[in-house]
Order: sequence, then C-alpha cells, then structure tokens
Amino acid sequence: MKKRKFGLFMSLLLSAGMLLSACGGKDDSKGGKDAEKKNDLKVGMVTDAGTIDDKSFNQGTWEGILKAKDELAVQNKYLKPSGTTEADYLKEIGNLYDAGYKFIVTPGFKFETAVFKAQDNYKDAKFVIIDGNPHSGDFKPVVKDNTVAIFFAEHEAGFLAGVATALELKEGEAGFIGGMEIPPVQKFNWGFQQGIKYANENLSTKIGMKPENFLYQGSFDNVAAGGQIAASMFDRGVDVIHAAAGGVGVGAIKEAINRVKAGEKVWIVGVDVDQYEDGKYDGDKSVILTSAMKKIDQSAFDMIKDELDGKFKGGETLVFDAKNDGVGIPEKNPNLSDDTLSKVKEVFEKVKSGEIEVKGEQGDLFK
Repeated sequence: MKKRKFGLFMSLLLSAGMLLSACGGKDDSKGGKDAEKKNDLKVGMVTDAGTIDDKSFNQGTWEGILKAKDELAVQNKYLKPSGTTEADYLKEIGNLYDAGYKFIVTPGFKFETAVFKAQDNYKDAKFVIIDGNPHSGDFKPVVKDNTVAIFFAEHEAGFLAGVATALELKEGEAGFIGGMEIPPVQKFNWGFQQGIKYANENLSTKIGMKPENFLYQGSFDNVAAGGQIAASMFDRGVDVIHAAAGGVGVGAIKEAINRVKAGEKVWIVGVDVDQYEDGKYDGDKSVILTSAMKKIDQSAFDMIKDELDGKFKGGETLVFDAKNDGVGIPEKNPNLSDDTLSKVKEVFEKVKSGEIEVKGEQGDLFK
C-alpha cells in the first residue's frame, strides 16, 4: 500500500515538474515570440573590440539580429572574442559554426582577413561583413558566393548632418575629429563639409570652416586625446564638432558636456548611430545636436531576411545609401527644430533622387 502511494506521489510530482517547466522562461537563442513560427535559421555574431551595447557597430548589428529574432523568428547568439587578432575572430566564428550557427554576421573592417579565411573554411556557412571586404592581407577584395560585403555612403550621412547643423545653428564655426584616417571616416568628414557648404550657399546659413579644425587623431580608443583635441577646438571658437572617432569621440562628448555644464554653448554631431543618449546631462538634455547615421541594424536585418527568402546576395558587395534609405539622421531629436527637420527631409529627397550629388572624395571646401 505504501509503495502504491509512493508511486502515485512520484507520478504527480513529475507531472507538476513538467507543467512548471513548460510555463518557465524562454532561452533567448530560441528565436521569435511564437514557438510554432520558429524557423531553423541560427544567426550568430562575433563582436569586435567593443561591447554589445557600444552605441556603434556592435550594438547596431546586434539590434538588427534581435529585430530578425522578433519579426522573423530566427535563433540568435553572439560571442565576444578574448582579443582582436585574426586568430581570435576565427576561433569564435568556429565556435558559432560548431554550435550550428551557420549564418554569421561580423561588424567592421577588422574582420576582413578572418572572413576571407572563414568563407573557405566553412563553405556551407553564410557570412555578412559590415563595412569591410574579405581579403588575404593585400586589400584585394575576394567576396565568395557564401559572403556578402556591405558598405555605406558615409559621405551622404555626413552631408545631411552638415545641412542639419548649419540650419539649426545658422552661424558659427564647425570642426571635425576623426579617428583613424581610413575611407569610412574620411567620407564622413568630406560629406559634413559639403553639407555645410551647401547650406551656406543655398539656405542662408553662415557656418565657418577652417582647415586646422578638421583633423584625425589616429586611433579609435584614446578617450583622453579626444577630450584634449575638442578642448583646443572649443578654445579656438569652434561651436560644433562632428566626431567620427569611436572612443576618441567619447572624449570629445565628455569635454562638450563639461563645458555646457559650465555655461558654454557647444555641440557635438554624433556618428554611425543616434548618439543622443551618450551626450546626456542634467536629465534629458544632450550635447548631441544630431548624428550622421548608418542604418547598420537595417542592413543586418535585410541580409537575414534575404537568406530566409532565398535571395541571399552571395558574392556581392552592397552599398547602403540615400537611395535605399541606408543612411540619414535621426528622425527625432529635441535639439533640432521642426523647421530644420523639414528642410533636411527636402534635401534628403534631392540626394535620393540624384538632384544633389554628394562626392565621396576630398574637395577644396574651405574656400
């Protein structure tokens, strides 16, 4: 009798355990909200030196993957390597592959040689490299059929940010701090200059630009140097700085915050993503006037959707620009008036249609 009761008790206990287990939390890697809609695509990402919430490439890429998880029910996972060498990146790519994550997204040019090798090492996997081309170290692009390379028209993003800056401030001095002097950073600079010049010539603004206020620090991680360069510019009378410089830009933002708190009126134009949150002080106020944005999240999402739709553009190098809404400025920012946003939208449509051509090369814009 006792044995019979004990057996009944265990059966009930196991049933309860199974019920509780069914009602428990979900594993983030399992994909979308509805288990019945979950598909088999497992999307992996390897971060670069930054964190997953770096307000830049890592975060933008991951947000696109999370959007795909919510809207397309893919499974997802990211790994952060212990270092930033090719071997470190290849190790985590291999770990994702071994775990069944055979659609792998990598953010930034630092992955170029790693993806070059990975596309041969894992021929049944798909790779997306954002802002870079796979190469063997000779900088000669080799995009295999299982890889898509994505670039952005940074000059168009910089142009729109320059127009917005000039329209909002009307007059004053502008500057630029770049990190490493590489094409994506240079194009932000050249576009920003063109945008200010366009506004001065067509929209009755008077923003000055001097060569000594447009420079590159040489790295992406020297926060202190960014603050020092920004301080020098502000001391020379610069009112707004477009910072396309990673951690160096963080230093510039901190310097701007300190000065605003001390009663000065200075601004920073952010880069890559909407950096409004990074520039906050005294509650919801921010020193970020606007940001020159790449739609990094949208590009990652689009590539995942293409794979699910059987339209993966393997072997191609894609450019996200104004024509496909791949660049722009934030739709909302308390520091820009409705009039400014309306006029920038008009300019954006002209860039999109080709009526305004923004050059992705250096010009003599200081005259």
